[in-house]
Amino acid sequence: MGKIIAIANQKGGVGKTTTTSNLGIGLAKQGKKVLLIDADAQGSLTASLGFAEPDKLAITLATVMANTINDIDMSAGYGIFEHEEGISLLPGNIELSGLEVSLVNAMSRELVLRAYLERIREDYDYILIDCMPSLGMITINAFACADSILIPVQAAYLPVKGLEQLIKTIGKVKRQINPKLEIEGILLTMVDSRTNYARDISALLVESYSSKVRIFRSSIPLSVRAAEISAEGCSIYQHDPKGKVAVAYQSLTEEVLKNGH
Repeated sequence: MGKIIAIANQKGGVGKTTTTSNLGIGLAKQGKKVLLIDADAQGSLTASLGFAEPDKLAITLATVMANTINDIDMSAGYGIFEHEEGISLLPGNIELSGLEVSLVNAMSRELVLRAYLERIREDYDYILIDCMPSLGMITINAFACADSILIPVQAAYLPVKGLEQLIKTIGKVKRQINPKLEIEGILLTMVDSRTNYARDISALLVESYSSKVRIFRSSIPLSVRAAEISAEGCSIYQHDPKGKVAVAYQSLTEEVLKNGH
C-alpha cells in the first residue's frame, strides 16, 4: 500500500508546492512510483509541472471528488497525467473552491478523498498531496486519508501560533477521523544561511517542537533559482541539478525514505 503524505501549512508562501514537486520527483528518481495530487484551488502545483492554465483542464481533483460523492464509476487512471520526470499528477484548479462549498452537505464529507484513494492506493509507493493554505474541508479530506503530514515552515517568519493551530487540528483529525495520522516532520524552507536570524529560528523551532515532532535535518536554502523553476514547468533537478536546493531536496528525499511506511 502506498504511503500518503499531505504537505500542509495554513500559511501560504512557505514552499509547499515546491516541496511537493521536488520531493515527489526525488522519490521517483529513487525508483518509487509516485502520484502527486494538487488539492489547492490555485492550481500552483499543476502550473509548476507545466500545465500553464489549470482552470482550463476538463478533469481535475474536483471532478474526481464530485464523482466519488455521486457514486459515478471512473477507470483507474481517470484524470491522471503522466509527467516526463517520472511522476503522475492529479491536477487541481479553481473548481475545488466550489467543491469545498458542496462538501458541507455531503455524507461522510471528510472521507470523500479517502474513498477515492483507497481504490488507487496500491498502484503507488507514495502519494503526496499539496494542500491549500487553509484548514477548510478539502485540507481536512487530505488529513483524513494521509498517513502523515509534512509541514514546511518558512525560516524568515516563524508563525508559532499558526503552527500550534495546525498541530492542534492534526491532533483533532487523529482523534476523531484518522487514528493512524502522524506528523512526518517540520521542514525549514527558504533558509538564508548568511543570517544569524535563520540560525536563531532553527534553534527556536527545535526548542519549541522537537520533543513532540520530528524536525528534518535537511532544510531548504533560499535560492533565486528555486524561485525560477515554478515558471518553467520542471523540477529543480532539471533546472539546476548541482545547486544547493537540489542537494537539499535530495537529502530530504532520503530522510523521507528512511521514515519508511
